[in-house]
Amino acid sequence: MSLLEQRRLGMTPERRRREHRSWYFYDWANSAYVTTVATVLFAPYLTSVAERAACGYAGTTERSCDADLSVLGVSVSPGSLVFYAATLATVLSTLVLPVVGAVADRSGAKKNMMAGFAWLGSLATAAMFLVTGTNWQLGVVLILVANVCLGASLVVYDALLCEISTPEERDAVSSRGWALGYLGGGLLLAANLAVVSFDDALGLSTTMAVRLCLLSAALWWAAFTLIPFLGIRNREPIGVFEERGGLVRQSFGQLRATLRDMRHYPMTLTFLLAYLFYNDGIQTVIASASVYGDRELGFETPVLIATILLVQFVAFGGALLFGRLAGSFGSRSMIMGGLVIWMAVVTTGYFLPAGQVVPFLLLAVAIGIVLGGTQALSRSLFSRLIPIGREAEYFSLYQACERGTSWLGTLLFGLVQQWSGSYRPAILALIVFFLLGIVLLARVDTARGVRDAAGPPGQEEAG
Repeated sequence: MSLLEQRRLGMTPERRRREHRSWYFYDWANSAYVTTVATVLFAPYLTSVAERAACGYAGTTERSCDADLSVLGVSVSPGSLVFYAATLATVLSTLVLPVVGAVADRSGAKKNMMAGFAWLGSLATAAMFLVTGTNWQLGVVLILVANVCLGASLVVYDALLCEISTPEERDAVSSRGWALGYLGGGLLLAANLAVVSFDDALGLSTTMAVRLCLLSAALWWAAFTLIPFLGIRNREPIGVFEERGGLVRQSFGQLRATLRDMRHYPMTLTFLLAYLFYNDGIQTVIASASVYGDRELGFETPVLIATILLVQFVAFGGALLFGRLAGSFGSRSMIMGGLVIWMAVVTTGYFLPAGQVVPFLLLAVAIGIVLGGTQALSRSLFSRLIPIGREAEYFSLYQACERGTSWLGTLLFGLVQQWSGSYRPAILALIVFFLLGIVLLARVDTARGVRDAAGPPGQEEAG
């Protein structure tokens, strides 16, 4: 551990453990939004609101039509609206997050920034309760604000990992955070799906049940953010560039310097490129699983819901398992092993028999085991390859690049499905992302990357 890291940590192991426990709970907090709102409920709800607006009726029954919405003079299908909104949120995040990272690295109040973005995002989520009737415009604005605020809060949250833990602790700490996130998100999702499924017994309309579930995710996100806000202390920034002017001008100057100096950290860049490919594969598998189960394998909604919950709860144990094994085999080796399992997952998915639930659920168990583990160890390994004092900037690029390229897997999936007329070759085609990830990870010399990150720019290890 370098002198700069020792100075920044400056606390006993027991104090670090207390901060670790507080830090974990932001994964628990924001996962409520990710699972209940972003993954399951809000997309179909906003689509129904948009359909009512396009078709000019207020009911929610079997009526349907082929009318489009007019968005800034452009015809947009109601069914596509939420995907266009998600794409716009991705573009905005790609532009905003690097600036957030540069400001955070020059700030002595990182936990305040993280909590501020979290509470603004949760406020936008709470306001989704007001999206009713044909008011799709409000829904689009709120999903943009919530998604960008989530990304900004995660940039600062990931950077805090470097401030509260030693490099040797980060695999375990990151894995426990991911595990709690899956557990918390799964518990709230299970409760909310029960509310939506038994809305009649509870005396609620389906619309009111969904709106209450959206509100519950907002309250969960806001309330549990208090734990890291109160339990983590702020630290003065270190290793920042000297720049004239106010904080904003200084932050842009530091961001320019960081982008200029990234060439001095080849192992960091190689890892980031590997992550972009294999994470895109992971996200596409998750995004396409319900469609694959519905259209290709013929499963009804209850089976698909049960599968989502099964993945959430198994991922809790998978993240902890990978974190423990990383202590013996190393995080890079465990990630590569996880990618081999991902390749087996998509290959098995190609051969899954239609209509047979047990093989589908077993595949979901395999996904859960590697899902949390590969993501948690990716975060902790990347944290060790980042120059000291610029953690938020590098994590902003980590988040921004991930979001900015997350369309590659879905594009390939869609093209192969269109060309072949089947989802089976489309799911198998995703193996290329995991293969590229393994090839690039094999080129990452972790020891060299850590040495490069610990020294000043331009002083790379020879050879």
